[in-house]
Amino acid sequence: MKISSCMGDEGLTSISGGKRLPKHHPRIEALGSIDELISWIGLLRDYREIQKNTELLVSIQKQLMLFNAALASESEEKASEILVSAADSVNILESAIESLETTLPGLRKFIIPGGNILVSYVHITRNVCRRAERRVVKLDSTEKIPPLIIKYLNRLADYLFLLGRKINLDLDIKEIT
Repeated sequence: MKISSCMGDEGLTSISGGKRLPKHHPRIEALGSIDELISWIGLLRDYREIQKNTELLVSIQKQLMLFNAALASESEEKASEILVSAADSVNILESAIESLETTLPGLRKFIIPGGNILVSYVHITRNVCRRAERRVVKLDSTEKIPPLIIKYLNRLADYLFLLGRKINLDLDIKEIT
């Protein structure tokens, strides 16, 4: 597969099936935001302090790639076929969220993100996730998007928030409120 086709030089790009869309189209914005999120999660995996979460993070990246394949699809039927294997994905994230919540002290105030570089990256990743969620919701306002994608992105941002808190706790870094 050739990477550089020079087909995007006019401000258009192709999605699955060959349909050409402007690079500023809401579908392309959603795809790009999820792609950026996949990369940020890859950066998180590079940190030793997060190694015990690597399997879940790789699973999340694969899930997001499936979602992008579904979003790039031109038909609802094709998108549904792609997402068959993703049916349990939200439950997996919710279990991870519950597991983290049981280890963390209650939260009574807003916290200021940070504590160390990894925690800051986790919070940046969470914000990128929320942006991706907003882009997909915007796309959903004009084109029917599988609800699973929006739900998953919402839970993923929650998971990332808790992951940042857990890393601070594990490293004995006090949260700033």
